[in-house]
Amino acid sequence: MSSSPDSRVPGRDAPSMLDLVRLSPRPLFPPGGEPLYRQIAVLTGMDEGTEVLDVGCGTAVTLEYFVREYGVHGSGIEADGSLVASALERMREREMGGRVQVQEAPADRLPYRDEIFDVTVGEVGMTASATPEDAVRELVRVTRPGGTVVLVQLVWRAPVEAHRRTVLAGHLGVRPRMLVEWKRLLRENGVADLHTEDWTDPHTAFRPEGVKPFPDFAELFSLGEKIGILRRAWARWGWTGVRTVLAREREVHKLLTRERILGLDLLKGVKRAPVPTPPDSPPADAKAAPDGADDAAAVEDESEAEPPETQG
Repeated sequence: MSSSPDSRVPGRDAPSMLDLVRLSPRPLFPPGGEPLYRQIAVLTGMDEGTEVLDVGCGTAVTLEYFVREYGVHGSGIEADGSLVASALERMREREMGGRVQVQEAPADRLPYRDEIFDVTVGEVGMTASATPEDAVRELVRVTRPGGTVVLVQLVWRAPVEAHRRTVLAGHLGVRPRMLVEWKRLLRENGVADLHTEDWTDPHTAFRPEGVKPFPDFAELFSLGEKIGILRRAWARWGWTGVRTVLAREREVHKLLTRERILGLDLLKGVKRAPVPTPPDSPPADAKAAPDGADDAAAVEDESEAEPPETQG
């Protein structure tokens, strides 16, 4: 299954930095590493039998972690078929094929019925194949009422001009948003009790130093690993693609180390249960008012004000 062309990040004629990192043969945690995903497990109360969906799962490194450490039932969605094949091969090698299910699908068309997962996690790579609006809508749709929705997403730390947003999204391969925009998307889709954590903040309480919001190709890999990754990129995109991604790598490195306008945030909320619909009132002529009763006193106000939304 493939995503429609207009739902993918612009500039897909050449590899993005996300593509480049995912070409590594070495299994890698997403930005934030194991400490961030341990925090997700704690915040969501993962334990034996919890039904967990990971969207934008890549080669299922984090899903494997959740299954091994907490005994959850793990399902993963990834739009890149080559990554799905790698994930399935890894699971077979680790004898986890029956405990981790990974499928190829875009994040805006999840192949599941409504309301079946206890915890849903939208990874950074979720927006490589779908707009944030469509991806969040689908993530919430498959979460059961009372279940937990988690986003691990890139955020703009300062306003960014629209054209530059588009260019940088093409470099990165994903679509950052302002934190207030991610919160709005969750609330509009029925997620309440929001809790957020900034994992690029050097003063965070969860680790001794902040993390880089996005993998820095220049620092993450050895020279030999870089050469191997670029060879794989050449086989898939040709020399033009390799030249483009090397230029992108310089821009993203500058973005991460000098401009610092990009952050990595964890957002968690609870999907609200639907409000029961009151039964229809009987027709006005079905029951006569008592003789002499004041007409105004016979009218009941059936409207019920919705309680204010709780914010984390």
